[in-house]
Amino acid sequence: MLLVAWMVVEGASRAEAQTAPGQPTRDTLATTVLFDTVKVTGRIDDLIGIAGTASEGFVGAVDLRSRPISREGELLESVPGVIVTQHSGDGKANQYFVRGFNLDHGTDFQSRVEGMPVNMPTHGHGQGWTDLNFLIPELVDFVQYRKGPYYAEEGDFAAVGSARIRTIRKLERPIGLIEAGRHGYRRALAAGSVEAGGGDLLLAAERSRD
Repeated sequence: MLLVAWMVVEGASRAEAQTAPGQPTRDTLATTVLFDTVKVTGRIDDLIGIAGTASEGFVGAVDLRSRPISREGELLESVPGVIVTQHSGDGKANQYFVRGFNLDHGTDFQSRVEGMPVNMPTHGHGQGWTDLNFLIPELVDFVQYRKGPYYAEEGDFAAVGSARIRTIRKLERPIGLIEAGRHGYRRALAAGSVEAGGGDLLLAAERSRD
């Protein structure tokens, strides 16, 4: 907005400079409406009185859908201060960084999906190995996170932080997706939900290769 205003004033100054002597100059600038409506949307979740510290928060589905995700592990990048990257080729869990700490493949960052701990207490590559490649990004409802060594209830691997991931309960309509890209990338997804047993049964199938 400041740039647009500067351009208007600059344009008016040049117009006045080119006005011939003796001709009246305009004292006012013409007003141009650039946008008819400005819509501002924000999170509806008010964590005041709920969150224990400023180092914990909640990332909803709307925020997750607005992010481009090329790997399932990048869902955790919605957590402020978390960086997820890939190294050493395929078939390996992501590399995690939180607030400058190198957490290798998940050590010291507790991850849970539907309450199930994902970190492996014993692994040939190191304790705390976290592989989130089984997730389907389109079916993640929210990510609840905590950062810092303040939460003993999160478990042994939460020395730097933790994240709890929950999937959606039902779909308003079935979804289908086919993707293709370079280097042989292919992905197909089909998902839907039906009412069953007084609740909702969510079914999803995904197949991908790269």
